[in-house]
Amino acid sequence: MTDVVALASMLDDAARTATAIPQLTATTSLTLDKAYDVQRAGVALRTERGDAAVGVKLGFTSKAKALQMGVSDAIIGVITDEMRVDDGGEVDVSRLIHPRIEPEVAFRLGPDIDPDDPHDDPQTAVLEIAPALEIIDSRYRDFTFSLEDVVADNTSAARFVVGPWRPFESAQARLDLGNLGVVLELDGAVVETGSTAAILGDPLRALPAVKRMARHHGLALPAGSIILAGAATAAVSLPSQPGISVVATVTGLGRVCLTTVGGDVDG
Repeated sequence: MTDVVALASMLDDAARTATAIPQLTATTSLTLDKAYDVQRAGVALRTERGDAAVGVKLGFTSKAKALQMGVSDAIIGVITDEMRVDDGGEVDVSRLIHPRIEPEVAFRLGPDIDPDDPHDDPQTAVLEIAPALEIIDSRYRDFTFSLEDVVADNTSAARFVVGPWRPFESAQARLDLGNLGVVLELDGAVVETGSTAAILGDPLRALPAVKRMARHHGLALPAGSIILAGAATAAVSLPSQPGISVVATVTGLGRVCLTTVGGDVDG
């Protein structure tokens, strides 16, 4: 496992210093299972520093993106407390390499989900739902990577913001969660529009997918966990300059926002 830890340390250093590195697969033989080993080792480095896992996120939930990457399934990563930004809060873009941002739907669990229990229905464990923003920031040069590279890099997870939580049961009763309009704005200009249907056809499908992959990859889903279901639009580059406002609106669920700080004042 020495090489796994070494690869995880390379990615961890890249994230901490905001320095892009060559793709691991350029010099290393990396299977998908080994890539998940590297991901776990990277999360362990975070927890050893006092960070804490607070949930999971799915990637490649868009059919178009999955086809582009030549995969037939989503991928899973871990989100931690240090990645969390308050709704309306600030993101220091100088600590990121080449960030991109996308609107999502987030779920929060009430009770635990036991990934090994076939009778444990993840949908019944969901307590709340909210609009969300995720900042992805590949640690690789040129934001270019293979499937194995991005899994090892914890699915490019960098920051996330969750908007106001709403009771899941009532939201499900009054809304068609599988077809909610989504708008992403940068500095008041609409840059992307889409639908929650882009998330696996229906973001509710993210729940059994998370349980299945958590079981396969040894991830825990304790009470209170946040699940980022996947992007509802294409990711948009986040300018590396301060004062950029980002707002995502999901029809029926509300809005979530952040503002950038740091970076190049001259843009």
